[in-house]
Amino acid sequence: MSFLERTAAGFAGHTAVIAGERRFTYAQFAERCRRFASALERAGVGYGETVAVLSPNAPALLEAHYGAPLRRAVLAAINTRLDAATIGYILDHSEAKVFIIDKDLGAAGRAGLAEAKSKPLVIHVDDPEATDGELVGDLEYEAFLASGDPNYQAPPLRDEWDTIAINYTSGTTGAPKGVVYHHRGAFLNALSAIPSLRLAHEMVYLWTLPMFHCNGWSQTWAVTALAGTHVCLRRVDPAQIFDLIDRHRVTHASGAPIVLNMLLQASETMRRRTTHPVTCTVGGAAPPAALLEKMEALGFHIIHGYGLTESYGPSVVCDWHGDWDDLPLGERAALMARQGLQTYGVSSMIVADPETLFPVPADGATVGEILLRGATIMKGYHKAPEATEQAFAGGWLHTGDLAVVHADGYVEVKDRAKDIIISGGENISSLEIEGVLYRHPAVLEAAVVASPDEKWGETPCAFVALKPGATVTPEELSAFCRQNLAHFKAPRRFVFGVLPKTSTGKIQKHVLRQQAR
Repeated sequence: MSFLERTAAGFAGHTAVIAGERRFTYAQFAERCRRFASALERAGVGYGETVAVLSPNAPALLEAHYGAPLRRAVLAAINTRLDAATIGYILDHSEAKVFIIDKDLGAAGRAGLAEAKSKPLVIHVDDPEATDGELVGDLEYEAFLASGDPNYQAPPLRDEWDTIAINYTSGTTGAPKGVVYHHRGAFLNALSAIPSLRLAHEMVYLWTLPMFHCNGWSQTWAVTALAGTHVCLRRVDPAQIFDLIDRHRVTHASGAPIVLNMLLQASETMRRRTTHPVTCTVGGAAPPAALLEKMEALGFHIIHGYGLTESYGPSVVCDWHGDWDDLPLGERAALMARQGLQTYGVSSMIVADPETLFPVPADGATVGEILLRGATIMKGYHKAPEATEQAFAGGWLHTGDLAVVHADGYVEVKDRAKDIIISGGENISSLEIEGVLYRHPAVLEAAVVASPDEKWGETPCAFVALKPGATVTPEELSAFCRQNLAHFKAPRRFVFGVLPKTSTGKIQKHVLRQQAR
């Protein structure tokens, strides 16, 4: 909140938020956040209690990133793509006292509440930019804000190690884990993002990255620290993105590679070069040379980062050298494919043997696990001490990602240790999908691997062996998966046949990966 107080004092009349036709100055934005915090207190939300929000990138969710911490409550921004059972689980596991639901996500919010045992105070946001949906809850958001004190003063923070947010993973190994962030880490990660992601004073930031992803990689706070303007974007729509970039002179954006792919695949009448340079940080897989060339032709300067929820988002970035600009495109793409150096908030990064913690040589060939340590690493997993202890074995955060170190010290990720599929920026567990497939009466064996996808980066591909005499179509299996999983986790392809195995009977996933490619 100190970022907002500073900026509101020095840039009171500067535009803080743009959402459709609405504009809030920093003075107005700060007042709304103070009212938010005060209203939470009057509603009985105590120190360290949880405020859950289910919303697209809209003012209410941005305000929650300040109002909840100002009350010294804990923010749980829920992934808008999750299924009802998972939303219900998060409400119960986080012990949410308040649940704020955007109109466009009313049906999902209602279904999640039906799955939950807890009964939080439910507030609906009738956002003017919402296009569909239903209003869930007896209390309207603007009326809730109006009940708060515009001059609210926050109670003292007892300890900067206190929790500021819980970010739930999408359940890559069963139930989602609640990754706990602390005030110190959020503050330092926001400051770390400024040089690491080349953010700038009075920037104009377009929210192509979901704010629920690691609290928008702490850019919910960093943009404000720089007196920047937050341009809200409720859904990734290429036509709207190109329009907003030119209309508001957007300078920065972030997101998964799918955002770039959607811009490149837009119709010729829609796709155009921006009127000014735009810096775009991309997480996930490194952009290939062809994509990099096309995005540069549209006016985008790409920064490639790597990270995970447990490290507040990007914790390693391909820190660019100026003398690389004149290299041929292929060489530049190869350099960008390396994840690079740790961000400023990560004090130490090694690629090492996960058991001995002995670092690998910087030979670009020897593989080890990426291990992180520093101020911008999670406190641990909410209510999961054993999982926390395992994640921090030996005093390092074990990422589960395998990499090499090049001679110049830059790290390059080579594989994922746990067969996680990253589709459109979302983590999907192959084991979770396999568990669902094994429940189908026709399925004898199942193995799921990543299949390259032009739009999503990669999607699940299921290899299935059927029981003798059983029959089932890909369409039927797809429908079965969608009934039992969040829709984005359902495989896009099904391949039927005998699964390759080792002499001990273990399915050879490396063979299946080759087939999927």
